[in-house]
Amino acid sequence: MVRYIFVTGGVVSSLGKGIAAASLGSILERRGLKVTMMKLDPYLNVDPGTMSPFQHGEVFVTEDGAETDLDLGHYERFIGFTASKLNNLTCGQVYSNVIRKERQGEYLGATVQVIPHITNEIKAGVRAAGKGFDIAIVEVGGTVGDIESLPFMEAIRQMGVEEGDNALFMHLTLVPYLAAAGELKTKPTQHSVKELRSIGIQPDVLLCRSERALPETERRKIALFTNVKEEAVIPVVDLDNIYKIPLWLHSQKLDQIVADKLRLKDLPEATLVGWKEVVNIMEFPEEEVIVAMVGKYMDLTESYKSLNEALSHAGVQTCSKVIIRYVDAEKLEVEGTETLEDVDAILVPGGFGKRGIEGKIIAAKYARENDIPYLGICLGMQIAVIEFARHCASLSDANSTEFKQDTPHPVIGLITEWMNESGDVETRDIDSDMGGTMRLGGQKCKLLEGSLAKKTYNTEEIVERHRHRYEFNNHYRDLLVDKGLVLSGESQDGSLVEMIELPNHPWYLACQFHPEFTSRPCKGHPLFTGFVTAALTHRKAKGKPSL
Repeated sequence: MVRYIFVTGGVVSSLGKGIAAASLGSILERRGLKVTMMKLDPYLNVDPGTMSPFQHGEVFVTEDGAETDLDLGHYERFIGFTASKLNNLTCGQVYSNVIRKERQGEYLGATVQVIPHITNEIKAGVRAAGKGFDIAIVEVGGTVGDIESLPFMEAIRQMGVEEGDNALFMHLTLVPYLAAAGELKTKPTQHSVKELRSIGIQPDVLLCRSERALPETERRKIALFTNVKEEAVIPVVDLDNIYKIPLWLHSQKLDQIVADKLRLKDLPEATLVGWKEVVNIMEFPEEEVIVAMVGKYMDLTESYKSLNEALSHAGVQTCSKVIIRYVDAEKLEVEGTETLEDVDAILVPGGFGKRGIEGKIIAAKYARENDIPYLGICLGMQIAVIEFARHCASLSDANSTEFKQDTPHPVIGLITEWMNESGDVETRDIDSDMGGTMRLGGQKCKLLEGSLAKKTYNTEEIVERHRHRYEFNNHYRDLLVDKGLVLSGESQDGSLVEMIELPNHPWYLACQFHPEFTSRPCKGHPLFTGFVTAALTHRKAKGKPSL
């Protein structure tokens, strides 16, 4: 029997519903329960794949190839399950499904309405995601009162009635501190719960975000005016590390409150030793390294959320503090490499579009020529190939057809542009939606014996998640290999290059896939751990001081 925990938010957005929900899931998992998580997103996009990173932040890719909300990254990092396309349901998907069914006659001529057709579609999606689990934690995006989230709110209200004691509502809200008055104000929380109750949902638990400790008097006031038990009004103070949140919520007995409400008896105590070790290493690192991340979304670091976390996890594995220096690739084109001179490693992340490309090529060249550890991810591998082709293989005009369609040396291109029987370049002629030509999700990769990639992973075959259109052009394989480029990873059938490296460099590795999606705080990803280890070695070789 599945128990459902519905998580909503009020007052303002960006309070951290995803992290709070994932933290609760982590504690419940450590009490012996099988937990899954789901995000309901009110926007009309079918998925975030076509949305600007400045609007939405990172697009998280699941093992089965779904482009989803970045909160699914938190879910996977905090609890031990692998998300799928079932774990993110958008308003766009819901309406698309309902309209398709109406066009195919599945509603037998009925007038299609928000209630019951849209809400039934939402409930069916929630139940499909929760099937086979003890606990399904369902986060509703947006803020209570938003008009676009009303169908989702109505759907979870109905599920609350249908599931009875097997459903729990948890509401995350803000208790702001007014410096002029010197007080924490509970009125926004009261109004938020009033709004929630007006649509038929009575929260069982309140998580009250505040920058200061919530006094007992204010806690009692919130309980009185919101009809929530006082012990279920849980203060959530601002913390400097998201991995402290499971420890904090456990100290506030949230998991026991949830267990009691959902009638979960005889559960073992939560074992949070792993979280404590992670937090302790982050609090007291033995060394530090500076990693330059050269990208074009530097004004919104949420665009690289999983990447930032993967570097942090590698720091845990190496007992070091990883300091990320965000470098705008466009500025490198104008200002030169001075900002890279004191870094211990360089990372070029994924991305789309030609803006900042030459700056990224400058960064890859600087890393290659100065023996600085380099990690290229997705676009970062394509950049490394272009840079090598230009400066080591005498193909001065080498480029990707993404950035220059008529380049004489398309070392990177769409498969349709270079894979044909005659070897001639084909023009792109694909009739599909934007993103329809992408290679998405987990795919197998064979590693070359004796390569740095093989040594780093310590296995012959890996599965990593992809999100890209453009590939290494096989017509340039022999030429680039003859000039010294090592193709250290290939697709299972050998048709696609997945990893490249340089043999006469301390640590220079790049991949087509996104390893950051599978990094975990208690078990860092080998590529990032190897990269940070190389950065530490480089730092010591340069005589830089430790902490």
